[in-house]
Amino acid sequence: MPDRQTLVDIARRMAASGLNKGTAGNLSARQEENGERGFLITPSGMAYDTLTPEDVVFMRFDGAHTGNRKPSSEWRFHRDIYVARPEAGAVLHAHSSFATTLACLRRDIPPFHYMIARFDGDTVRCANYATFGTQELSDAILVALRGRKACLLANHGMLVFGDDPARALALALELEELCEQYWRACQLGQPVLLDAGEMARVLDKFTTYGQEQR
Repeated sequence: MPDRQTLVDIARRMAASGLNKGTAGNLSARQEENGERGFLITPSGMAYDTLTPEDVVFMRFDGAHTGNRKPSSEWRFHRDIYVARPEAGAVLHAHSSFATTLACLRRDIPPFHYMIARFDGDTVRCANYATFGTQELSDAILVALRGRKACLLANHGMLVFGDDPARALALALELEELCEQYWRACQLGQPVLLDAGEMARVLDKFTTYGQEQR
């Protein structure tokens, strides 16, 4: 399981990559401490370049937390994703430019490119709007993530989950790239979409994509 230093390192890479600026966004990883199941999460309102391992917060699934800092105000959707999706090992939320632009238009990302299948479906949905940090937002995210491992958050940003923090970061960077490509294609006209049959073939091919874990 990832330790606190790993979470700090990946959080800093989020900022260095341009996914986030200032104190926006958050990152967590499933964890067990002292026999209690829960997750590590970045603290509320702290710039990533100032983080130390001691700033990372451990939270139990009942919402209780331990550590020197307050957890991210978005801890609810991290908790709820871990409970609802046992395959999720890390959750990343960002306010990246192109994903947020599309989220402010409240658009799903359609199958304009076959790499949409990287997120386990033929679209990336946009979750309904709700105030940040609320249970209503968490509920909307869980709906948008059905059968998916990424979504946009209306008037807010993006969210992905992966096996671990490094893989979640890689997925977030891929999603932001696709959002930029879709935005640019829309400037020239209406992108030509892949049909359901082709996306089904691509989704099947993605089941054996990449290297086996050893």
